[in-house]
Amino acid sequence: MSDIVSGDAELATRLNRHVRHRAPAAVALVTPGATTLAARAAALNSDFEIGSISKAITGLLYRDALTRGEIAHDATLGDHLQLGECSAAAVTLESLSTHHSGLPGLPPSFHVAKRTVALWRHGTNPYGDSLEELLAMTRDVRVGPPRAHYSNLGFMLLGHAIASAAGTTYDDLVRDRIVVPLDLRDTYTPATADQVRSDAVEGSGKSWIRREPWTGEALGPAGGIRSSITDMARLTAAILDGSAPGTDALDPTTAFGPRVGIGAAWITVEMKGRPITWHNGGTGGFRSWIGIDRAAGTGAVVLSATTSAVDRAGFAFLTDPGLDPSRPSR
Repeated sequence: MSDIVSGDAELATRLNRHVRHRAPAAVALVTPGATTLAARAAALNSDFEIGSISKAITGLLYRDALTRGEIAHDATLGDHLQLGECSAAAVTLESLSTHHSGLPGLPPSFHVAKRTVALWRHGTNPYGDSLEELLAMTRDVRVGPPRAHYSNLGFMLLGHAIASAAGTTYDDLVRDRIVVPLDLRDTYTPATADQVRSDAVEGSGKSWIRREPWTGEALGPAGGIRSSITDMARLTAAILDGSAPGTDALDPTTAFGPRVGIGAAWITVEMKGRPITWHNGGTGGFRSWIGIDRAAGTGAVVLSATTSAVDRAGFAFLTDPGLDPSRPSR
């Protein structure tokens, strides 16, 4: 990985211009010559909730598991999770990885409305379920026809299935295959609120009600990972140079909408004549975005501790990095 320019003033100015709220936020730009970081109201190693960027990491782990031969290309959920004879047991991991499984976004027994009201009124974490509770809810799910449909449930099950195939837990799988090999020192998957670091960034909503951290064993593969801008920059650089596991997850294999392709979680669209591969994330108090321009060898990450979207800012950073190419990396 190229050297990190800590707290770059030029990038900090652009961060304030593109992400205008006052909550903690951070940005990373990875180019062939340098990795440049900036943060506001947070340290460069402060961990944020990255939300559904967790799915992008699960996509990497899925493709890595295929390469290792731990799962078959036609493997089903029932091959690796204790789901009995329910209809979800026959769903393939491949269909889960591209959001084409026929599973709903969440199981009906999740009581989405009740949990959402508690979130917006009191900042309550809606995702505290254990893996066993997730499996119990899944056994009652009715699988629909295969079609493009974004499913948090699908990625929760996918992550736990590939971890089971490797004989470990999802948390340990992330640690052993992503965190340790790539030296990501601030990336972890807390199952309970007391596992969140005491100096972690605290999220907020537009009403500025304090939000509980989104933790839960079940949630991990779909939205439970926390990370810092430094670690996300390292991950982005590793994806670009091929040292991250499962980087073929970025290759689109099927359509996910008009002129939109999807690989294993990673979405590809064309912008300014170039394919951009990306994923975003959102939790009760955070928004995040990661994007890769593989042809240009560049990447960008934006992390924010409020519920205001950062997708536009992320695309702006990536399609116009705005760095002086004559400036030496440090």
